[in-house]
Amino acid sequence: MRFWVGVMICLAAVVAPVSAATMEGRLTVAIGGLASDRRLPARAAFCAADGADARTFDISPAVRWNKGPNATRSYVLVMVDPDVPADLTLIERPGVNIAADAPRQTIYHWVLADIPPATRSFAEGADGRGLVPHGKPIGKGPAGVRGANGYTEFLRDMPAMAGIYGGYDGPCPPRNDDRTHRYIVTVYALDVPTIGLAGAFDGRAVEAAMAGHILARGSATALYTRRPE
Repeated sequence: MRFWVGVMICLAAVVAPVSAATMEGRLTVAIGGLASDRRLPARAAFCAADGADARTFDISPAVRWNKGPNATRSYVLVMVDPDVPADLTLIERPGVNIAADAPRQTIYHWVLADIPPATRSFAEGADGRGLVPHGKPIGKGPAGVRGANGYTEFLRDMPAMAGIYGGYDGPCPPRNDDRTHRYIVTVYALDVPTIGLAGAFDGRAVEAAMAGHILARGSATALYTRRPE
């Protein structure tokens, strides 16, 4: 009798419904406008040469991805830099080079939720067409619902720039950093039309809200450095 009970339990485990998380698929993601070495163009960067017209940089790159599973009801897009120095006091410090193997932290550069399921690409400039001091508005925009990116925290003590930075704001790696930074764009296909976030939510809040709703995901990586060659 115990043998048959064991068999029935095993069969039940085999035929039990599989969660969306365990069935997670893959999306193919591509970033447009990259050089042959995968570097983002300077116009995508948050930092530009002194005197440059603010309308000519901090332009969001083109991104495209394939259709998610049939149950997809929205997408989320985030871009992170996992190569930011953990010790921010080293950034641009005269006479100091930040070693390539120095400890690092991850910062969000693009946070966009509740992207409609029919959307599978953004043209260049779709979520940023130039640097906006104090930040672009958060909330519902032309491409989705903007969350707050890492510049909200980075610039909070600079009165000329402080604010809530919504959606996309591009690279500005330290010029004294020996590591070329990676910028990883990840798109998630979700089984819900909204993740229910409002206000100045950040990338980590997005990750928590997506838990259990991810049908598929995919990433693409671009590179950028301001280190003098």
